[in-house]
Amino acid sequence: MKRHILPLLIFLAVCRASSADVLETSPNAFTVESSVLVKGAPDAVYAALIKPGTWWDPAHTWSGDARNLSIDARAGGCFCETLPNGGSVEHARVIFAQPGKLLRFDAALGPFQAMPVKGVLTFSFKIEEGNTRVTVNYRVAGTFTMESAQLAPGADGMLAGQMQRFKRFIETGKPIP
Repeated sequence: MKRHILPLLIFLAVCRASSADVLETSPNAFTVESSVLVKGAPDAVYAALIKPGTWWDPAHTWSGDARNLSIDARAGGCFCETLPNGGSVEHARVIFAQPGKLLRFDAALGPFQAMPVKGVLTFSFKIEEGNTRVTVNYRVAGTFTMESAQLAPGADGMLAGQMQRFKRFIETGKPIP
């Protein structure tokens, strides 16, 4: 039994270290945030962001293929994924779109779709040091199937990873090294 405790403690320490952007947790809510500074003007960076099939991690899709993702960046538009045999998934619904400035979704991402929760996913774009700071903020509230403090680091890690892929895509044309 003792030999299993040390790996568990190491795992939990790594999770905590990688989730520095968990802003808050409460029994029924959490907020996470990540940001990257990318080369380019806000309008161009926004235009790239709304093409998730070019940079999104396929491990965080239902189909296993990021090329099946699309964003219709207008109020009421869908962040959707096509599935085989005519299937589809709505990951999020656009509730605010202002090119080069803000893109906000009503979003119960991934496993949160199966829970009675509400999520708000916001991407903001600001000029900084002649480049663009992209900040993603995800607030989720409702009835979770486990402690929100346990769920928040996973959401934080997923979004931080997506932002790193996006940054690499903008700067190199490839989302992975």
